[in-house]
Amino acid sequence: MSVLLEIDDLAVDFVRDGRVATRAVRGVSLELSAGEALGIVGETGCGKTVTGLSILRMLPPTARTRGRIAFNGLELLELPERALRDLRGRRISMVFQAPGTSFNPVFPLGRQLQHVAERHLGLNRRESARLVAERLREVGLPDPERTMRLYPHELSGGMLQRAMIAMALLCRPSLLIADEPTTALDVTLAEQILRLLRSLQRELGFAVFFISHDLDLVGDFCDRVAVLYAGRVIESGPAAELLENARHPYTKALIAALPRHGRPGAALETVSGNVPAGLEEPPGCAFAPRCPIAAAECLTGPPPLTLTGDRAVACYRWDAA
Repeated sequence: MSVLLEIDDLAVDFVRDGRVATRAVRGVSLELSAGEALGIVGETGCGKTVTGLSILRMLPPTARTRGRIAFNGLELLELPERALRDLRGRRISMVFQAPGTSFNPVFPLGRQLQHVAERHLGLNRRESARLVAERLREVGLPDPERTMRLYPHELSGGMLQRAMIAMALLCRPSLLIADEPTTALDVTLAEQILRLLRSLQRELGFAVFFISHDLDLVGDFCDRVAVLYAGRVIESGPAAELLENARHPYTKALIAALPRHGRPGAALETVSGNVPAGLEEPPGCAFAPRCPIAAAECLTGPPPLTLTGDRAVACYRWDAA
């Protein structure tokens, strides 16, 4: 498969009063092939969402971005704003974490989706209404013509999430960035949304940059997984293989913390400590203060991401883990 998205040594800082206040991403490198689903996992504060927003350059003005992001040969960090607006929603789309706050509350849902079709596909109002109804029907929303007349607050969380997926896929993009697409949903609805996304991806062939903290969901949905910690990729590989045989102590700790069937009332495993915040970064491996197998060598410097076949791990002692 051809490489669709390439992120090379991406770093993102947030500035306050002229000084760097937070180093959110510290050198992320990733590749995503056409038609592939790549899962991005890690705790809150590891840089997942910031990495996803960097692809579309949707970070606030206080962000300072370095590195390279290439999409199908286009250098996104150097692209003029007008060309980037043409790209957003047309060739790259995003499903945001909170659909309830992502739609404009003062316009009917259908009009908001129609604007996307008219802006990117050059359709007139009647043509755009027909296409929007078709897309809403495609994601399983009943009576799409009536749904188009509703305002966002009149829809349930599950309906809003489906509507957001319909908007994201309206113009048949090549890449979908899905940022915690099931966070606000109950278990049953989450399963339905993931099944819908996977079905549409297989049918339409778009690639998915799937951001989540839920390893079970990522394992079900994604072809490959990249684990982020403190703004760096610390492990990556095929999803089934990585989740079955993790190498990095942090990945192992995340997997151990998952609830398990058949153990009612059993205490959940936890990862002691917190992700380094702001400018804080321990000398050496960022995970060393929380790592049960850390040794003196782990304090010498950040471990490089070492490739072994289709697996990669950034740990001096992964074989001891």
